[in-house]
Amino acid sequence: MRDTASPLLAIDDLHVAFSTRRGIVEAVRGVSLAVARGETLGIVGESGSGKSVTAFAITRLLDAAGRITAGTIRFRGEDITRASSKQLRSLHGAAISMIFQNPRGALNPIRSVGDQIADAITAHEPVSRQEARARALDLLKAVLIREPDKRLDAYPHELSGGMCQRVMIAMAIACEPALLIADEPTTGLDVTTQKTVMDLVARITAERGMAMILITHDLGLASRYCQRAIVMEQGRVVEEAPPHELFSRPRHPYTKRLVAASPTATSTIADLAPPAEGGDAPAIRPASAPAGERRRQPGTPMLLEVQHLVKRYDGLTAVDDVSFAIRAGESLGLVGESGSGKSTISRMVCRLIDCSAGEILFDGQAIGSLPARDFHRSTQRKDIQIVFQDPTDSLNPRFNAFDCIAHPLRRLLAMKDGAALTERVRECAGRAGLPFDLLERFPHQLSGGQKARVGIARAIACRPRLLILDEPTAALDVSVQAVILQLLDRLRREDDLALLFVSHDLNVVRMMCERTVVLQNGKVVEQGESQALFTAPRTAYARTLLEAVLHLGGPVAHPAGEMTPAAT
Repeated sequence: MRDTASPLLAIDDLHVAFSTRRGIVEAVRGVSLAVARGETLGIVGESGSGKSVTAFAITRLLDAAGRITAGTIRFRGEDITRASSKQLRSLHGAAISMIFQNPRGALNPIRSVGDQIADAITAHEPVSRQEARARALDLLKAVLIREPDKRLDAYPHELSGGMCQRVMIAMAIACEPALLIADEPTTGLDVTTQKTVMDLVARITAERGMAMILITHDLGLASRYCQRAIVMEQGRVVEEAPPHELFSRPRHPYTKRLVAASPTATSTIADLAPPAEGGDAPAIRPASAPAGERRRQPGTPMLLEVQHLVKRYDGLTAVDDVSFAIRAGESLGLVGESGSGKSTISRMVCRLIDCSAGEILFDGQAIGSLPARDFHRSTQRKDIQIVFQDPTDSLNPRFNAFDCIAHPLRRLLAMKDGAALTERVRECAGRAGLPFDLLERFPHQLSGGQKARVGIARAIACRPRLLILDEPTAALDVSVQAVILQLLDRLRREDDLALLFVSHDLNVVRMMCERTVVLQNGKVVEQGESQALFTAPRTAYARTLLEAVLHLGGPVAHPAGEMTPAAT
């Protein structure tokens, strides 16, 4: 039970502002919250709600443009709002520790992970380097890294995303802090790795009596792992309650929108609520039926056929004898854990990389034997387009949104600047839900959802017949994700556009795709109609993936590790 009389952390009327070229921006506006010893508190909300800024204010890791303008932060009863650098050094790691959203970005690329964990120990404890290294090995064992003695001398680039996240957890708990702040700790991880990482964090915090603040835009994650949750919107706390109460009976309109936009085990594209007026985009007309009920006619010819596809890298087989087919207007999902070969297959299909063996047929023509470097000159290039996982990295920072969309038209269709090009760009922007007044903006001036729409508008500009989607909503807020999914589904139906949907989000694949292919270690372990596969998977691996999916109304993880059904 929470000890509310003496909280570990107490924040009262916190205000945080940033100096920008356009003046002062208030990112946190009067936030008050408390965390008891041993409690797990969830902070949920969309990008820009102030979640991460609140965490950085607690740890005093705000960038140079940010400052606390009002309010107090008390830790163990002591006011640390304006603590000195020396005081903060003694707190960081030893008393308050943080798991960052991007582990690769947070880890030092030129030091081994063992040395980095040892650094965290020696910064606060007078131990020898040898003892610190031995403790680093014990910590790698505690976070369940395979072959920890070998990983001790590995560098971050030699480890998977899930392993890097475990190294971050090991560093965060190295000095057994009283408070652990986890900022979007599972973004970009596949469902089984996400569950493993969060189960691990929950077990470690419970065993060591640590309190935790879990910052996430995933309501399913907060529902499963938090004892209490608060919802933030535009820098303010708008609602607070135990997760089962908060998400089953939301009171605030913003919380209601978040819950409505979050996929459940049974929701369809039509169930996802459009954003409120003045939101990120206009509402998209949803599909009239779930993906599994929209059947292609048996006589519809195959648009794409992948036959016995293989990809090898220096003796490592990344894709091993994979075969599947997609009809015109059909949506096929590729699912599996990180390293299963999903993205490698998508890049071979759109001819960004060459295959080692096998064949790729598009509209009956063999395109797999054509070298990737020459494919851009083929007539099929305009017919096969891709939307990448990270729109920020895939958009040219020197191009404004108009030129990003116009680029394939100029290059593949040889369209010249003029009225026809402008009309086509505006048409694509409109179909992607991108307001025309944003076309002059550069990528850094756009939100994540707006950049995703630029990527989609660019991909449909040449009116392709096959659209490859590589984790297109992985980093988006739930309401933005809902709009993007509705948009893609509408484009598919209007243009008879075939979709190859690559994702680790099984809730999204179930809603979007008529058929699904399950991959493990580069091999197809199961494929079939999505409705049947998600209802009654035939293989143990597919069942493991489905059991790891988090959604509202699922079981709640208690500190001791047992599961109980969420209240309804």
